[in-house]
Amino acid sequence: MVTTSLANDRPRLLATVAFVLGLATIAGAWGSQLFGGLVPCELCLEQRMPYYWGLPLLALVLILWHRLPRAVWYVGIVLVLLTFVWSTYLAGYHAGVEYGFWPGPTACTGTGVDVSFSDLTNINAARVVPCDKIQFSLFGVTLAGANTLISAAIVLLLGTVLLKGRKA
Repeated sequence: MVTTSLANDRPRLLATVAFVLGLATIAGAWGSQLFGGLVPCELCLEQRMPYYWGLPLLALVLILWHRLPRAVWYVGIVLVLLTFVWSTYLAGYHAGVEYGFWPGPTACTGTGVDVSFSDLTNINAARVVPCDKIQFSLFGVTLAGANTLISAAIVLLLGTVLLKGRKA
């Protein structure tokens, strides 16, 4: 059995940083919803999916780092990397919708339809959170914009892991 410290195994350290960064991001999304009062729109919820798929797979690769055959290790890292490429695309698309660069999905953007008083009596009516309205920004960067940058950073970290490879 090979035992190496995390400090001496740079690819594993970078993969761990990617995992912690992803975990902090999804925890921040949940925290902003549960404690910050921000209600996620349809695109916000879609942006969470890569984290739900990618982080458990990355955790599994990290746990089994030296036990996996090299080919399986590479496939696992590539799958996680592609998942966060997808995340970068989703977040970039949503940021573009928020900044008005392109139209968003009709389910959560646009002017909407007229509302009548009879509609107001329906207590079960769903509240549509607009995808093109910025709920929070810091220094001009929206949450979707921040997710774009974070997802791209995770892709860069995992790309570096692939290039450096796994120590035997």
